[in-house]
Amino acid sequence: MPDTVLVAFDGSPLAERALTYALENFPDATITTLYVINPVDSVIDVEAGGLPVAEDWYDNAQERATNIHTTATKLAAEHGIDLQTVTEVGRPARTILEYASDHGIDQIVLGSHGRSGIDRTLLGSVAETVTRRAQIPVTIIG
Repeated sequence: MPDTVLVAFDGSPLAERALTYALENFPDATITTLYVINPVDSVIDVEAGGLPVAEDWYDNAQERATNIHTTATKLAAEHGIDLQTVTEVGRPARTILEYASDHGIDQIVLGSHGRSGIDRTLLGSVAETVTRRAQIPVTIIG
């Protein structure tokens, strides 16, 4: 059984399933959820909303991260578990792998895909990249 588990958590239904899996299967481990703010999202926001959106993209991303962490914390509390929540900025797959390496994580758990739309495609490639490059066990929840 792993001592430390990292759950990539973006608030999507599959991320919630991944967190539930970790909570139920590794109840004695230290569980951390990681939300990655992807700067590429700012480009998408600018294309959709113009300069005013671009100026606020990071603040909006931080607010989204706070809401996502609240969801994760509530889900963990339903299982009687306290978890750590972390927000990082970067390319999702690379950031997940670097965080796991830098913090001595024993197991990574993530959903096979994240949010809908273009993010679904991007996050699907995140799961694939993490699985291929991780030096530790990875559980993909589909």
